[in-house]
Amino acid sequence: MNNKKIKELDTINEDDLWKKFAKSREQELRDYFVIKYAPLVKYVAGKVSMGMPQSIEFDDLVSYGIFGLIDAINKFDPNRGIKFKTYAMTRIRGAIFDELRSIDWIPRSIRQKAKQIEQVISELENKLGRTVEDEEIAAELGITIEEFQSLLNKLSGTSMLSLNDIWYMGDDSDELSILETLEAPENMNPDILIEKEEIRDYIIDAIKKLPDKEKKVIVLYYYEDLTLKEIGDVLDVTESRVSQLHTKAIMRLRGRLGRIKSNIIG
Repeated sequence: MNNKKIKELDTINEDDLWKKFAKSREQELRDYFVIKYAPLVKYVAGKVSMGMPQSIEFDDLVSYGIFGLIDAINKFDPNRGIKFKTYAMTRIRGAIFDELRSIDWIPRSIRQKAKQIEQVISELENKLGRTVEDEEIAAELGITIEEFQSLLNKLSGTSMLSLNDIWYMGDDSDELSILETLEAPENMNPDILIEKEEIRDYIIDAIKKLPDKEKKVIVLYYYEDLTLKEIGDVLDVTESRVSQLHTKAIMRLRGRLGRIKSNIIG
């Protein structure tokens, strides 16, 4: 698509373009949206890349994300009253995570350690009926607090990748996560709508019960769309500390919601 055509389409109300595309499925409009929102793919890939090992190339994340963008363009319904950017970011992240899962990049030892910590947190909090401190988790693991915090740094990429898995329930119409705050389409099965609302309530409640700083990290990162560095500036802590807080928050959420998820879906 040449620049002249892009400039021409830029003058047209975007809502009108989406409505036209929904009816015509014109390749020219699809190409226009891909070009217009390509920077969004780099932005999302940049956020995902933070905390990932050096073996994960940024350009690879971008290429995975492009598939998510195209999928978002093809599936976007302008009549749902949501912004395409919000919808697309969810699909782009999802495509990147799906591809990373398929190549199984996380070493088995790291995966097992993440699961162990998640289980320890879940069992301790279930037993004590409250949020547990780092010292208590470290003691239960039989390691020092310094070793525990070092371990959190190693696991940061794992928790990023695992986020969508927390409440992933199946196909496109049957998933819910922190990343997905979109309203369900009106024609969705009423039983699924009720189920999604029930899970949404559990998620909100679980987030509210997080320790204050962990809760702020979740809100600032996923809802306010700040980078880890920007969150560090807000909380007056290092970027590394933000990464640790994020990892602990995800592990707490996974532990608390794991049992609920199994009861609800199966």
